Amino acid sequence: MLVCVICYDAYAMATIEEIKHLAKLARISISSEDLGKLTQEFDSVLAYIGQLDALDLPYEASPDIPPLRNVFRDDEHPTDSGINTKKLIAAFPKHSDNALVVKKIITHE
Repeated sequence: MLVCVICYDAYAMATIEEIKHLAKLARISISSEDLGKLTQEFDSVLAYIGQLDALDLPYEASPDIPPLRNVFRDDEHPTDSGINTKKLIAAFPKHSDNALVVKKIITHE
């Protein structure tokens, strides 16, 4: 028997302010009429991913898999801030200030 569990209680519902903040971090603009719809879609995505918590997966440490660790290196020749961003924007066909403009490919209509 397959049991599908969606638990909204385990994950707080996204607020419009949080969606605005994520949009700002992603440098995308969202119209005010799309904010409510996007908030609901975001909650649905989180609930769907939350189903993974219900899985009882076996975990065994393997000597073949080394533990995860961060590897840092010294920046020997760092570039000036914004240089690569300016090159990317100049090479992109459409842009608005420092944001790249792309065609919308995901719709839920």
